[in-house]
Amino acid sequence: MRLDPVRRRLATVLAVLAATTGLALVAPAAATAAPRPLAAPGDSGDDGEGGSKSLVEQLEAASKGFVEAKEALDRSKRRQQQLATRLKEIDAELGPKQGALDDIVRQSYRTGRLGPMSALLTADSTDGLMDRVATLQTVAVKQDRAIRDLKDARTKQAQAKTAIDAEIRDQQRQVTIMAKRKAQAENALKAANAAAGDEGSNGASSGSSGSSGNSSRASAAPRNSDGSLPDESCSVNDPTTSGCITPRTLHAMQQAQGAGFNHYVACFRHQNSGEHPKGRACDFAADKNGFGGVASGSSRDYGNRLANYFINNASRLGVLYVIWFKRIWLPSSGWKAYSRGNGDPSSDHTNHVHLSMR
Repeated sequence: MRLDPVRRRLATVLAVLAATTGLALVAPAAATAAPRPLAAPGDSGDDGEGGSKSLVEQLEAASKGFVEAKEALDRSKRRQQQLATRLKEIDAELGPKQGALDDIVRQSYRTGRLGPMSALLTADSTDGLMDRVATLQTVAVKQDRAIRDLKDARTKQAQAKTAIDAEIRDQQRQVTIMAKRKAQAENALKAANAAAGDEGSNGASSGSSGSSGNSSRASAAPRNSDGSLPDESCSVNDPTTSGCITPRTLHAMQQAQGAGFNHYVACFRHQNSGEHPKGRACDFAADKNGFGGVASGSSRDYGNRLANYFINNASRLGVLYVIWFKRIWLPSSGWKAYSRGNGDPSSDHTNHVHLSMR
């Protein structure tokens, strides 16, 4: 193939530069490129997270459902405690209120039942009649107030007991939902691992148990007045790419960086499924400057500590799940096998920690 004059001159210049400087003129290494989305054999779309589109969607739904049910359960338990405290206060009020009414009744029996007719018949003067009428009115007012106070207290007592019963029923519903969501996630993983020939490796990942490692406490993400997490969209600029992320994802990344996890990060990217295109996921490289080969030594330790940091702060940050070194951490189940990659460090998550957010 013949080169035109311009291309021949350019080739000559490059050859001279290479010969005189000893520099190899090659394309820059893509060390900092984010893991590329993977085709998902037998499934439509891709997730870029080492699994099929349907698997990722099930894990997302199961984890979100589990966490929301757990938080609803916790809120219900707090409400139940508040109601129990209020019920105790009402019970303490009932004694004196009942006692006040009993005193009025006893006084009535001691002095004889005083009614309008007896007041008229037994009065020996106009002044005496007026005194008896005033006494009759005073007793009636006191008795009416005592009865009303006692009735109100008993109504509040019944309402508090009914509310406590409702909270207990709600808690039972949330526990049932949590169990179903846990089974949904584990069954989806079991089926995926069976298809990958890795049925027996659903144990905890060595060196990243989630109960140890980095103990730094993250600042909690903003919540609604009832304690739930607000719905968020991909609305803030992603500082790691030209895309967008949610405010909660940005908060989690900044908290991790503030805790000393300052290696390369990539968040938003276009793909057909998963959390990255929603701005709810970030990939944290184990190596300092980019996504390299399988992490080892200090890079492996960094990944372990970072994964544990997100797990230990999962509730405060709003973590959906974490993937690291062929394992996935789920709020319902802890660490489980996640061997859906293609054997390369990116799809196996052996060179980066994947964080998905609610």
